[in-house]
Amino acid sequence: MQDSIVVQDREELLYLLCEAAEFEHTVMCSYLYAQWTLKRDTSEGVTQAELEAIERWRRSLRQIALEEMLHLSLVNNILAAVGASPHLWRPAFPVRPGHFPADVVMKLSPFNEATVDHFLYIERPEGIDIADGAGFDHKDHYHRAVREDLLSPTAQDYVSQGHLYHGAINGLTRLVEECGESRVFVGHGESQVCTSEFGLPGLFKVTDLASAKRAIEEIVLQGEGAPAHRDNSHYARFAAIKKEMLALKRARPGFEPARPVAANPTLLEVRGAEDVVRVVDPVAAKVVDLGNAIYGLTMRAFAQIFSPAPLPRELRVELSVAATELMYLMRIVGEAATMLPLDPAKPGVNAGLSFALPHSAGQLVQHCAAQILSERADELGSAAEKLSMSAALPGVAAKLRELSKRFANLHQCFEENLIVSVERVAKTERATPRVAPMPAGTKDDDPNVERGKDVTIRFNSERCIHSRHCVLDAPQVFLANTPGRWLHPEAASVEQIVRVAHNCPSGAITYERRDGGPQESAPPVNVLRVRENGPYAFNADMEIEGQGACYRATLCRCGQSKRKPFCDNSHRGANFAASGEPVTTDSDPLPERGGRLKINPTTNGPLQINGSIEICSGTGRTVFRTESARLCRCGASATKPFCDGSHLTIGFRSDR
Repeated sequence: MQDSIVVQDREELLYLLCEAAEFEHTVMCSYLYAQWTLKRDTSEGVTQAELEAIERWRRSLRQIALEEMLHLSLVNNILAAVGASPHLWRPAFPVRPGHFPADVVMKLSPFNEATVDHFLYIERPEGIDIADGAGFDHKDHYHRAVREDLLSPTAQDYVSQGHLYHGAINGLTRLVEECGESRVFVGHGESQVCTSEFGLPGLFKVTDLASAKRAIEEIVLQGEGAPAHRDNSHYARFAAIKKEMLALKRARPGFEPARPVAANPTLLEVRGAEDVVRVVDPVAAKVVDLGNAIYGLTMRAFAQIFSPAPLPRELRVELSVAATELMYLMRIVGEAATMLPLDPAKPGVNAGLSFALPHSAGQLVQHCAAQILSERADELGSAAEKLSMSAALPGVAAKLRELSKRFANLHQCFEENLIVSVERVAKTERATPRVAPMPAGTKDDDPNVERGKDVTIRFNSERCIHSRHCVLDAPQVFLANTPGRWLHPEAASVEQIVRVAHNCPSGAITYERRDGGPQESAPPVNVLRVRENGPYAFNADMEIEGQGACYRATLCRCGQSKRKPFCDNSHRGANFAASGEPVTTDSDPLPERGGRLKINPTTNGPLQINGSIEICSGTGRTVFRTESARLCRCGASATKPFCDGSHLTIGFRSDR
């Protein structure tokens, strides 16, 4: 029989939620550590079939770690909803006895059978009794007894994540019954983050008991998959990984999926600690130090994103974009560390990030936060540039320098004005009505512009992908492969020309009506259609950074176009293969389905989408609804159409 978790007042609830946040944060880091130790190539002593299995495990671990970030974010939204600040701190690895219950052992360990068993133990559903992984000993079976006689909150025991969260929601429910919902949920919506600010699928704001229960149910179901079994729960995924790994080991007993990485690495000498190992190799130590520093900067950025103060939405969005880029860089540095020797005196053992988090890694004063983040990113960029001469850190220095400039721009655009008036900066810019946007670079004397009596047709060859709607639907108007005058607007009705233009997915064909009829207007729903083995087809009220405004566009996702960000059909010659039927991800209906959509083709990176968008498969099925997304345009992501950071490892260039 499990002991009940006692929540007598708000202070005990906050204490419990902060421990839940630390639990999620700590687990996420241990999953990332194991993921980064996985081998990348057959030259590391694995067969092609084994490598394919390893890649599946890597993708699964990456998704699980992302969902742990979601859980951490949801817990922080609950904290904000009941009036508290975000909690992003966590204990150092390995976590010492007493910080968590006795049976909760947290340490950094390379990917192996014992580690997977440990992950299964962590994610086990309530009521399931399984053994922890070998080496994850529970030597101190202490009991964290609840002290109901104290006003100060005290640590309590729980046997699983589900037990912890059910205790939190039961306590929250009791507080609502005693005090009333309006007195418990005293936080404001501006102190929370949802998908419109941070493109994390499943992230939503908590405003009442119902949404708090929904958040906790999502956390428990994604982790344990209980009480109803879920094949995609963390527990089920780890069980599938273990089954496949054991089968491969039976087929070849010498199979080792991970590099020989040390458990619990540290850069500091810890006297009397036998469960940590120091990184002595000078190059490895510098790489680990850089990775830890990037991790610290990432958490600094997250502390600003989850600021309890009301901030302009665009500022939170830009901070989220920067934090996501930092996480990608952390992966590159983290994997680089696992390929370097730990200590000349310990041959055959490699290093790894220690995820050292300074006690000062909290929220900064918002008036100067981006300025400080910029200074730090520039400092790390200089260090990465020097270190890249002796370690494989592709693109890390350049991206850190770019992020430094991004943070500096945020300071100039937002923070210098915050002290004057947050309200003024936070006002949403309303889009003014626009009349039939035309492709850039067209003129009335251009051979690709033809003025008829009632309508002018414009054609932009730079945007055309030869979908052939024009020459097939109105061959009398569009005379393909004809020298001289080839556009004949007088040969069809205005309505037919309008239909043909609207069917042009690239936006190469636009029109201007002069018969009194309506010009092209923004669609009621912003839609992105993912083409099979082809580009992204947008139909939205969009503004593409550096390219202007338009309603239709096909943007490259293979990485090969010579006209980036637009598609030029290079995917055909490159034999680009990418499904137009991505897996559907659960998402809530958008509060607004139209409105201005901003698309930023980031330098040597993904398409950053801000604004309401419904992502659909080529057959029209809804894949995901969101207000913020990062779409792959290098062609290498394992999570297409979404970016997974592969652009950094393959050296993708966005230059024309």
